[in-house]
Amino acid sequence: MNFRKQLNNDARISVFFLLPSLIGFFLFYLIPFVIGTIYSFKDGAVGGTFVGLLNYKELLASASFLKASSNTFWFTAINVPIVIGISLLLALCLHQTVFFKNVIISSFILPIVVPVASIVMLWQILFDWNGTINSWIVNLGFTQIDWMKSEWSIAVVSVVYLWKNIGYNMIIFLAGLQNIPKDYYEIAEIEGAGRFFKFRQITLIYLTPTMFFVILMSIINSFKVFRETYLIAGDYPFDRIYMIQHYMNNMFASLNIQKLTAAATLMVGSILMLVFVLFAIERRYRKFMS
Repeated sequence: MNFRKQLNNDARISVFFLLPSLIGFFLFYLIPFVIGTIYSFKDGAVGGTFVGLLNYKELLASASFLKASSNTFWFTAINVPIVIGISLLLALCLHQTVFFKNVIISSFILPIVVPVASIVMLWQILFDWNGTINSWIVNLGFTQIDWMKSEWSIAVVSVVYLWKNIGYNMIIFLAGLQNIPKDYYEIAEIEGAGRFFKFRQITLIYLTPTMFFVILMSIINSFKVFRETYLIAGDYPFDRIYMIQHYMNNMFASLNIQKLTAAATLMVGSILMLVFVLFAIERRYRKFMS
């Protein structure tokens, strides 16, 4: 009885501390999103009438929206596996005894704490028409490249994304690796198991919950690359790096609320579906393991 009473008291205290965050979430995120979703089914923000899926049909017929969606999809589909692979490889290396380990880890964490404006300034210095990299190219006898107005622009944005997120994912993987009991590896060595077997049958299996979390966060962070792209290339960047957030930002600037809210609803719906699929796969995997 005392335990149940204490548990109830702890729950009340927890709700008390969570209440400000919950109020902020409802006021600034959930309620505006619900209102925006309602607007996406009307022909006007003020005094509009219900038009059903008309705004969504027009949105899916828009070449700029389809281009933005395609660019966003391929950017996420290509860069998320790359960032996970590099992060896991670095975490496995740093999990061993390495000289200056703390210094190396700190250098990878640095991009997380650096303000976005500083990151943009750095990349502008590197990839500007008269920037550092073009200066090196000219000195080597090649012609200059307009990095942000050519097919190379997607590579620049990908490098920014990888540079900013590898450190975060690496730290998460390191924490997951440290939670795997060393006894499993010692037993496998006694049984004569090789490195690949230990990696496949021990490391990957017990790192799976961490892997799901890293995949989820990497996908979410891939949508945040719009900030860097917007600051580097502006409202209407080169066609190859025109993301869905650019489209929504331009719809907001032109006060086309219907297309803006419809695009936002589709994007959130797609992310939620992906999250549910990941959680469903994780639950099945846990049942399989148990």
